[in-house]
Amino acid sequence: MKKEEFFREARNDLSGPLHGLRVVELATTWAGPLCGCLLADMGADVIKVEHPRGDVARSAPPLLPGTEPALSFMQVTLNRNKRSLALDASLGRGREVFLRLAGTADIVVENLRPGTLDRWGIGYSALRAMRQDLVMVSISGYGQYGSNAHRPGYDPIAQAESGFLSLNGSPDGGPTKAPTFVGDDMAGLHATIATLGALRHRDATGEGQHVDVSLVDAMMFQNPFLTLGAMGAELPRLGNEFRVAAPANVFHCRDGQMMSGVLVDAHWRALAGVIGHPELAEDPRYATNTERLERRSEVNELVGEWAAQHDVEDAVGQFAAAGIPAAPVNTYHEAARSGVVREREMLQEVSVEGNSIPVQGPVPKFSRTPIAVRHGAPALGAHTEEILHELGFEAEELESLRAEGVTEAPQP
Repeated sequence: MKKEEFFREARNDLSGPLHGLRVVELATTWAGPLCGCLLADMGADVIKVEHPRGDVARSAPPLLPGTEPALSFMQVTLNRNKRSLALDASLGRGREVFLRLAGTADIVVENLRPGTLDRWGIGYSALRAMRQDLVMVSISGYGQYGSNAHRPGYDPIAQAESGFLSLNGSPDGGPTKAPTFVGDDMAGLHATIATLGALRHRDATGEGQHVDVSLVDAMMFQNPFLTLGAMGAELPRLGNEFRVAAPANVFHCRDGQMMSGVLVDAHWRALAGVIGHPELAEDPRYATNTERLERRSEVNELVGEWAAQHDVEDAVGQFAAAGIPAAPVNTYHEAARSGVVREREMLQEVSVEGNSIPVQGPVPKFSRTPIAVRHGAPALGAHTEEILHELGFEAEELESLRAEGVTEAPQP
């Protein structure tokens, strides 16, 4: 299918499937802002409320090379398609502004420590008393209830607590943290899915609700072997091997590496011909995945010997032609330049504070309500006056709020 055919029914009068919804995001670092980012990508009007000093994500390393002012990868990735309101919601007048803003919203997303918003007077009870159809999404390390609810938690903590970290790494090494924010990502994704579920219920009944998402819960769900752990099964670390199928591994080619795995028996029969051993296709020692797993090292070695005689492009091409899953092991630099990224528009150029930045494009493609990175991440407080005017604040009130340190003017 060609791109034009997929999008033949596309509308250009909507920002996306969530067009018309308003989200207030009072969140920091990654998981909460990711939820807000996904909702913004899908067309919602997301207002990011951050302290006048700015979210810590604005200065989180690594910084993007060559940008002026220096920009954090977190800021440009997670805050695209949002508006920025500089506001100290912990102060008395800041609370008043926040409550007025929340009264115009369909959804509030927050990821502060449980109990923080209640102490400020803007927790779920206060918001529900004002608007009963409001959906509030709270993301935290351990959730809103439970013996650990008061404890701080972020991505590496969730990886460790959930057992995920113990499974990751090489067989002869120790537990290894994933290099990306998998706990934050999973929590942000679950929060987004839950938000859409709560909206569906609201549309059907008029009832809002409080959604509680824990990073540790999200990683417990991400760990597919939790049931096996509960039943006492032993699961050694396997490195790049695939626990449920063989052969599967990172194989060294003449000029690089490729990842491939035989997931079904038909793949094995095809692979046997590709690697020059057609006689193994019907050999009962390798006929089923169960037999191949018992000879995991042997079948991986067979593929490895063949791969060592080929360049990556040739090896991947031969496997693909035979219907066998395979891909080059790209560096993140190579991935950014790949044809897959270009064809699927997974990097989209936007302007961020005067800098041209390629940022990750949205994953889902909607045939009728297409979505995109409509604009780059805003400067701190870039929309403060605009939003406060929308809420009915007069110029004199804006000056008073600035003078009291509740909010501040946009950055130059």
